[in-house]
Amino acid sequence: MADQPIRLHLRSSNITEGKSRAPNRSMYYGMGYKETDFGKPMVGVANGHSTITPCNSGLQKLADAAVAGIEEAGGNPQIFGTPTISDGMAMGTEGMKYSLVSREVIADCIETCVQGQWMDGVVVIGGCDKNMPGGLMGILRANVPSIYVYGGTILPGKWKGQDLNIVSVFEAVGQNSAGKISDQELKDIEQHAIPGTGSCGGMYTANTMSSAFEALGMSLPYSSTMANPHDEKQNSAKESAKVLMEAIRKDIKPRDIVTRKSLENAVAVIMATGGSTNAVLHFLAIAHAAGVEWTIDDFERIRRRTPVICDLKPSGKYLAVDLHQAGGIPQVMKVLLKAGLLHGDCQTITGKTIAEVLADVPDQPRADQDVIRSIDKPLYKEGHLAILKGNLSPEGAVAKITGLKNPVITGPARVFDDEQSALQAILDGKIKAGDVMVLRYLGPKGGPGMPEMLAPTGALIGAGLGESVGLITDGRFSGGTWGMVVGHVAPEAAAGGNIALVKEGDSITIDAHQLKLELNVADGELAKRRSAWKAPEPRYTRGVQAKFAFNASSASKGAVLDHF
Repeated sequence: MADQPIRLHLRSSNITEGKSRAPNRSMYYGMGYKETDFGKPMVGVANGHSTITPCNSGLQKLADAAVAGIEEAGGNPQIFGTPTISDGMAMGTEGMKYSLVSREVIADCIETCVQGQWMDGVVVIGGCDKNMPGGLMGILRANVPSIYVYGGTILPGKWKGQDLNIVSVFEAVGQNSAGKISDQELKDIEQHAIPGTGSCGGMYTANTMSSAFEALGMSLPYSSTMANPHDEKQNSAKESAKVLMEAIRKDIKPRDIVTRKSLENAVAVIMATGGSTNAVLHFLAIAHAAGVEWTIDDFERIRRRTPVICDLKPSGKYLAVDLHQAGGIPQVMKVLLKAGLLHGDCQTITGKTIAEVLADVPDQPRADQDVIRSIDKPLYKEGHLAILKGNLSPEGAVAKITGLKNPVITGPARVFDDEQSALQAILDGKIKAGDVMVLRYLGPKGGPGMPEMLAPTGALIGAGLGESVGLITDGRFSGGTWGMVVGHVAPEAAAGGNIALVKEGDSITIDAHQLKLELNVADGELAKRRSAWKAPEPRYTRGVQAKFAFNASSASKGAVLDHF
């Protein structure tokens, strides 16, 4: 098949035939095309390069490498841009409310350009958190042969012999406010945490999603843990483009790859690596875009059978670059495959099955590393992303339960209707061990945009309260968050969920062992409170935020805008 010519009934060639042939071709001639180019596939390069954030500021070299790969393999590259919002920079500000919104905007950009320009395939290149799910959602909507190229992880920062990353800074703020480090030490950490280009270095959201995309079969093996500054990342981008050209020849489409079985593979890898809570929200949205039946309860099903075998930040010791050196995602997948926890027959963009891709990977991790454990010596016997339900979250909520000595707490509610006042209460020393903080009206509709709570959770860790204070929210958490925290509470407060009815001092129970999230208030009292409750006025009445708030589904449905 590889030696056969590319099909001449290409989508992009079709639009240059018939009555519209002359004007359509004239536009291409204006860009330097020749007559012979019209028999070649038109291949999009969705370029997320941006100087807004280190996550994306190193992407142009990858786009250039992809263009070269397409041209060498006989295609016509067509570059278009996609936007990004830096979660790390926007955290704790009104700008954070645009982060999840950007997922939908990115998906819309890719679908619109690929379909509007009738492209035969697309390479999507992204770095920051929402680039990943937004890119794959756009790929799945368009459903032409596609491959995802992750921009790559950042290298660790260095200070006083310690490795630093973005979460180090947020936790240092809490340490500083608690008097544990000086103002100068905080400044030193701030100035040394980010040494260059690449996405946040732990198993945070970007690296979680890139790893999952590799497990899905939508990215090349080993590509998800490469560092952006390293040459192998550019080489991988070029090779990805060539692999895509072969997928166009073979007509391998994304919805052939993203199936219920491959979603199970991806979630198994997320659990095994200790990935971000955001993966739950994003994979619900990805499954929706793929037209695959998948619910929030499927995550709990996979969690119960999948051990955590990687010791990675935020709750562990190592960074993505360490995972790469230890064998990367293929080694993790091979361990899971040998244990019967992956579907080896799932197809990948390479044309090979998962089992074929992993054939030459050792059955066991190398003995000279401890980033990846063997299946019989896991860090935790079950996965770390638990789905909690109860009268506070009948549709489900997401808790990351690794790294905690006892993921159970019952305590008085400390209620906040915004993130900033909650953060200030922590910094002012008003939150005590045993409290359960409630941050609400921060969901998909209420935020709007479901902002992440890294500032308050980082402050809790820095103040030494990570294990003794609970925090629940209808918003989200950064992939860098750990502690006694529960997010994605659904239904959200703005939609009338019971989290809107919590009063200061109410007793709340978080019990990850029994998978419960309960407001310990009698049903009669809750009914009385509900009768008096009124939905708040929308925070935005025009523009993208208003549109998102109006259309967003529940977090339990992925907070997508087209769940009609």
